[in-house]
Amino acid sequence: MGNDMSLARALDRFFSHDAAGGIVLMVSAVLAMIIANSGLTDAYHGFLNTYFTVQFGGEGLQKPLILWINDGLMAVFFFLIGLELKREMLEGKLKNPRDVFLPGMAAVGGMVVPALIFVAFNWGNTETIHGWAIPAATDIAFAIGVLALVGSKAPSGIKIFLLTLAILDDMGAIVIIALFYTADLKIDYLWLSLIPLTGLWLRNYYGLHRIAPSILLGVILWFFVLKSGVHATLAGVITAFFIPLKDKYGKSPLHSIEHGLSPYVFFLIVPIFAFSNAGVVLAGITWDQVFAPLPIGIALGLYLGKKIGVFGTTWLLVKSGLAQLPYGVTWRHIYGVSCLAGIGFTMSLFIGGLSFGEGTLMNEVRIGVLGGSIISAITGYLVLQSAPAKEEPKAKEA
Repeated sequence: MGNDMSLARALDRFFSHDAAGGIVLMVSAVLAMIIANSGLTDAYHGFLNTYFTVQFGGEGLQKPLILWINDGLMAVFFFLIGLELKREMLEGKLKNPRDVFLPGMAAVGGMVVPALIFVAFNWGNTETIHGWAIPAATDIAFAIGVLALVGSKAPSGIKIFLLTLAILDDMGAIVIIALFYTADLKIDYLWLSLIPLTGLWLRNYYGLHRIAPSILLGVILWFFVLKSGVHATLAGVITAFFIPLKDKYGKSPLHSIEHGLSPYVFFLIVPIFAFSNAGVVLAGITWDQVFAPLPIGIALGLYLGKKIGVFGTTWLLVKSGLAQLPYGVTWRHIYGVSCLAGIGFTMSLFIGGLSFGEGTLMNEVRIGVLGGSIISAITGYLVLQSAPAKEEPKAKEA
């Protein structure tokens, strides 16, 4: 009994730690790579490509399991991101434009420069050029997890800076997916999507308390959006923005859902996605493939592009007098965080799947994403770990 209690306390401490999500994610990715390069590789890929069908009245969906995960489970991930965005915009870090300006512009620089580096390596290659957005994304769970491992070496100001940057980075990724990764549109399904959308708007407008009807309307919206050709994960974001922050009783359905859903997303859904998408098959890979334009454009976009974009934009704004560093934050902290922004993992693999499906190029995408993300994580950790534990206030102008 005593051992069971000790184990329960240890597990509770682990899952309560800020780094837990990143650690579980890393373990899932490593496990996927081990299985993909073992005698179980055929079973692994065969299972992920098993077709599942859901039909009702002659209409339905037939997809392999990997797409149910990427289109279905990841819609729940984007739903949580949408809840977080709405909360931060209404009462959190994104409410005051002055607080958003510096990390917001850093996020823009951190998306543009990696994309330009990718394009430079893949210019003229019609087969790979449409993967330009892959290195533009940052993985919140992984980046925050590595920062948490630094402990007291990271002041609260840099934690807020990274979190705001990562949230805005996700917002940018959502916009990119909506504008550039939409298949052939089927207008009739878009019209049908207005039905659940109207229901969601009315429930939000009147501040209705019950959560289940909104979730049901969100599932219907997801189906219509998926059938329309627009990527279905966007339905998760849209649904989230119609969850009331405050209902007519003064309670917060948004806070309740976000609090209840977060553990399932970060400790179940995202690890399942990682396990399903990070299985790099190393057999037969040559150095020519590792340094091909696609993986090298992704890896350098994440490792160099994020650092140049985030750190460079921040430096220009501070030195020009348009912004100032957060209290207690030094340039070493900014450089370390700019390295952590190069951890693309979940979002980069997701956009890679949208770009190339499960074809032969997806293995090169995995090589580039994992390579760039791992090097960025190690570099960021070492830079931040070498920072003094306490900084003088004047250091923000250094």
